[in-house]
Amino acid sequence: MPPLTNVLASPVSYLKGVGPHRAELLQKELGIFTFFDLLQHFPFRYMDRTQFIKINQINSDQNYVQVIGKLAEKNVEGDKNNRRLKAYLIDGTGELELVWFRGLRWVDKSLEEGKTYIVYGKPGYFRGDYSISHPEMTLMDDSMKEEMKHGGMQPVYNTTEKLKSVFLNSNGMAKLMRTLLAQMHDRDFAENLPEKILKRYHFPLRFEAYRHIHFPPNQKAGEDARNRFRFEELFYSQLRILQLRTKRKQVPHGFVFAQLGHFFNTFYKEKLPFELTSAQKRVIKEIRSDLLAGKQMNRLLQGDVGSGKTVVALITMLMAMDNGYQACMMAPTEILAQQHFRNLRSLAKDLGLHIGLLTASVKGKDRKTLLHLLETGELHLVIGTHALLEDKVVFRNLGLVVIDEQHRFGVEQRAKLWTKNHEPPHILVMTATPIPRTLAMTVYGDLDTSVIDELPPGRKPITTVHRNDSARLRVFGFMKEEIKKGRQVYVVYPLIEESEKQDYKFLMDGYESISRAFPLPEYAVSIVHGKMKPEDREFEMQRFIRGETNIMVATTVIEVGVDIPNASVMVIESAERFGLSQLHQLRGRVGRGAEQSYCILMSGEKLSNEALARLRIMTQTNDGFRIAEEDLQLRGPGDIEGTQQSGLMPFRIAELARDQHWLEAARREAEEILGGDPGLQRPEHFYLQKFLESTGGEKRYSRIS
Repeated sequence: MPPLTNVLASPVSYLKGVGPHRAELLQKELGIFTFFDLLQHFPFRYMDRTQFIKINQINSDQNYVQVIGKLAEKNVEGDKNNRRLKAYLIDGTGELELVWFRGLRWVDKSLEEGKTYIVYGKPGYFRGDYSISHPEMTLMDDSMKEEMKHGGMQPVYNTTEKLKSVFLNSNGMAKLMRTLLAQMHDRDFAENLPEKILKRYHFPLRFEAYRHIHFPPNQKAGEDARNRFRFEELFYSQLRILQLRTKRKQVPHGFVFAQLGHFFNTFYKEKLPFELTSAQKRVIKEIRSDLLAGKQMNRLLQGDVGSGKTVVALITMLMAMDNGYQACMMAPTEILAQQHFRNLRSLAKDLGLHIGLLTASVKGKDRKTLLHLLETGELHLVIGTHALLEDKVVFRNLGLVVIDEQHRFGVEQRAKLWTKNHEPPHILVMTATPIPRTLAMTVYGDLDTSVIDELPPGRKPITTVHRNDSARLRVFGFMKEEIKKGRQVYVVYPLIEESEKQDYKFLMDGYESISRAFPLPEYAVSIVHGKMKPEDREFEMQRFIRGETNIMVATTVIEVGVDIPNASVMVIESAERFGLSQLHQLRGRVGRGAEQSYCILMSGEKLSNEALARLRIMTQTNDGFRIAEEDLQLRGPGDIEGTQQSGLMPFRIAELARDQHWLEAARREAEEILGGDPGLQRPEHFYLQKFLESTGGEKRYSRIS
């Protein structure tokens, strides 16, 4: 193999055509510091110069079109709340309308009437004419004409306004890339994939792949290069994750919870309020096995809303206490922490268990007393928020940490809890957001996973319907019918205050509307949102919990943690605004009792195809795992709430929703290599280890402990 060289580590300012000013902008705008960083700035699509069509050839069968023409006219239309920029492109065969609804000032400033542009976008048909909304616009300047002489596929790069101001638009980036590749050689690129993998998947060599991903001679060569880099990213992410998992399992120490004593036996035999499901029993056995192994447990507990994760967590914590250890449970919000505190205190009643609550609202003497009881060991269990991470919070003997809805915590935040004992405590991570298999392999690949895939007996599936604003009076009538039966209703809004940019129902207007439709004294309405003082919010919550109010108008602050069996209706306003996982979480606030429950998704009359698809999926299934898979397909992993926080590797080219087969192939190859050479010590794996070290090595992409 050729030796590693330092040329790729050269500062980008050394490249001909860059210089200090452009280099500074490339660093600030795109994070490009070196030659290698520049090579890694892959094009997001290609412009096939053979595929231009005339305006009069556009038809409804075409998903995307590419035309060349002169910008004849542009102007901004509409009022303050409904502005749009319209422009017209002409090519001698017809006129094409171009429309922008966002970024109007920037688009208007960047377009010049009378200039020739290449326009790329999805044509729409409206009132007898074709138009393109938010097209990609490329000015046919001298640099573009020069690039077009090279033939082949023209790369299109992401860039920014500041870079465009120094002539580093897509064409300028392509010119830099061509200059860089012209001075590169095979010897500058040590191959970082084993030869058997290259042959098995027919991947191009590394230097050839870089040349073809930027300037493919044809479509197949470009796709082969992209597949190689997709695999490469996924393969190295799996190597890192699996190495971490192997090393964690090799650590000889870990608290052993050998005893099942008073706390566990009394609760399990006398206090358990219901029969555990077979799924819960299976998960408890998996956890018990971890706690006896003498190694630190790192287990992810997945379970759909209402599946009974909290009881499993409590039973695990009782095992810790029977062995002389303390436990803590960390929740992302004060409301959820308070809910866990109430539930666990109720479940563990008469066990002799001392439970505390530590949030930002606990102050003064109460806080001082709680911290003292924790340090002396008199407090067995503390439930809290980020407040648990403070240096002043000292445990006598912390043996178990339970983290609920862990995707809302950053890696470094979570890691602080591991240092609160001389040996790292056992970790149980819980989530009610079902995680698609491909995402779990990447984000949580070094954790052992347990799944509660069964709901408690007697729970009825929630009936979900989609209604437009025109059906609001019918929805109000249905709410009144449910209230007459003694039930309660949630009404959730996406915003607290009106936004000029977003035409969604907002909380305060909704509260007034609900109060008019459901007047006192026949009805009573609570309101809860994140900007309220904690004591006011808790007061309103308690009124609803006690049944003193019929309706709770709220924001998504109630997304997790609110458990009121008598609430049977969830109305979600502007449901098109929410992602699938969030809609599923909100829906899970009802259906907690034995009565039939309902979720009503309210939306405007005009919906995008993607929004309509989300709402349709919600009405078709209650299966959280299917919903999570659909969410991944519709939105991509980067948009799924929390995945960036939880350490998802920032892929440049791989997309988990699209590249599942490459992920599975990468996992297989990584497992095979590490199975025979866990430390990558063999000569044939020298460059694998070197590349791992050069791109992060021990970096904790998904490490929980």
